[in-house]
Amino acid sequence: MSIFKKRIDSFRFAFKGLADLFISQPNARIHGVATVIALILGGILGLSKIEWCLIILCIFSVLAAEAFNTALEYLTDLVSPEYHMLAGKTKDVAAAGVLITAIGAFIIGIIIYAPKILPYLNIDK
Repeated sequence: MSIFKKRIDSFRFAFKGLADLFISQPNARIHGVATVIALILGGILGLSKIEWCLIILCIFSVLAAEAFNTALEYLTDLVSPEYHMLAGKTKDVAAAGVLITAIGAFIIGIIIYAPKILPYLNIDK
């Protein structure tokens, strides 16, 4: 098998995994909806290049964390099909990683979007 074909196959497998992530994981779909909202809002509010970089970094970090969590859950289910306390802890900690990443992304989103949205709300002080 040529090196070029191996590279093509590796991308094909990665896209297959990405499809599985969004098909099998409801939280990944929620993150996908949040991604669309963040991108549309960013376009409407005219984010700076730095703000776009931070938003994109947050989006991809959360999606990557969700992918790692899903892979770890699959692997845990493979090696421990019966309930085991450590398998449960493994899944819980992996899910906590996604939560931590999502909270960080949310905070960065508030820092970037709130000052741009608040003037449109016409809140009298």
